[in-house]
Amino acid sequence: MRKGELTRAAILDVALDLASRDGLEGLTIGLLADKMNMSKSGVFAHFGSREDLQLEVLKLYHHRFEQEVFFPSVKEPRGIQRLKSMFARWVKRVSVEVASGCIYISGAVEYDDRPGPIREELMAMVGAWQGALLRCVKQCVECGDLKADTDPQQLVYEMYGLILALHHDARFLRIPGSLGRAATGFERLIETYRNPQTPSAVVAQQ
Repeated sequence: MRKGELTRAAILDVALDLASRDGLEGLTIGLLADKMNMSKSGVFAHFGSREDLQLEVLKLYHHRFEQEVFFPSVKEPRGIQRLKSMFARWVKRVSVEVASGCIYISGAVEYDDRPGPIREELMAMVGAWQGALLRCVKQCVECGDLKADTDPQQLVYEMYGLILALHHDARFLRIPGSLGRAATGFERLIETYRNPQTPSAVVAQQ
């Protein structure tokens, strides 16, 4: 990477940390310039506007989410093993974000009633992740791991609910054991949808 690219990457790293802590709306060129020991014009040279900077921060967050959660999970065999990996890695990422914050969650609060490019980008990213979960659940049904009458959208909805509850209890209320409760909740959820004829389900019943 050339010097300009390295500087831009460093700015984005700091900007992501700030946005995770203070929200995307709390991210300003002035604050970022102070953190980087740069002038405002120096930061503007890499990002044409504050909105452009916010969009780039979103893209970086999404890229890291994919690298940590999605791509490692799709290396697992199709079916329940892949779905469990997706949820476990998702929980692991949330556990790290307890100290900083999840931009997907904080962004939903900031932009739920604020139309514009940032809201559209955020919705597209969250939608892509939900779509990946939905496809995985459908594959679980197709390969016989889950019941044939499983409602994939309902299952994804309930998985999302567990993550939101985890973020709330672990970050806001600081309740010990929240990670374990999320894991237990997911296992119970899967058991309600599991195909009783699968080998793992038969063994569990014995």
